[in-house]
Amino acid sequence: MAWRKLDRLPTPEEALPGRETPIAVSEPHVVNGRPLQPPYPDGMRQAMFGLGCFWGAERKFWEMPGIYVTAVGYAGGLTPNPTYEEVCAGSTGHNEVVHVVFDPAQTDYERLLQTFWESHDPTQGMRQGNDRGTQYRSGIYVYDEAQREAAESSRTRFQTALSGRGYGEITTEILPAPTFYFAEQYHQQYLARNPGGYCGLGGTGVSCPIGLGQAAGV
Repeated sequence: MAWRKLDRLPTPEEALPGRETPIAVSEPHVVNGRPLQPPYPDGMRQAMFGLGCFWGAERKFWEMPGIYVTAVGYAGGLTPNPTYEEVCAGSTGHNEVVHVVFDPAQTDYERLLQTFWESHDPTQGMRQGNDRGTQYRSGIYVYDEAQREAAESSRTRFQTALSGRGYGEITTEILPAPTFYFAEQYHQQYLARNPGGYCGLGGTGVSCPIGLGQAAGV
């Protein structure tokens, strides 16, 4: 089962059992030297996004102003503490995601949403460009009601913009933030470690409206 790639999310009966021990992540952020794991400084806020291969997705966020730290991992599936190979097999249900810790005094959730929407094509379902599989689906995982409202409002506005350019329906899932499982250390800030490494992300070229009416620093 671990090596028979599914093109849909697995059922609980199909999902791999996983393990009790988390993947060890001990090195600091390669770009800013901050610890990847909590506790984070008081006042910091969290966000989580899936927008294709997490190597390029993480770089989109660590380059933004007001970001305290970023990390890549797995979320939204059934298997506890999965490995990269298991996630890629499609047998865990997890998405490749970026966990973002940001300072609401320097940036806000709307700016993160804008970066999210403009950095990928959210109409492609279980793939992103040439990367195919359930772990490449588009997703916003919200930590509170204000984030949910902001995410849904931005989806509506971006759908209007996309439709005007001939794109289809957005397939992005908006769900309460599930457990975030850190990916293996070599995936963390991969493109900082490997500047010439693969990045399969490509946006639509359509701008996402900002100023969505939600409180800054959600």
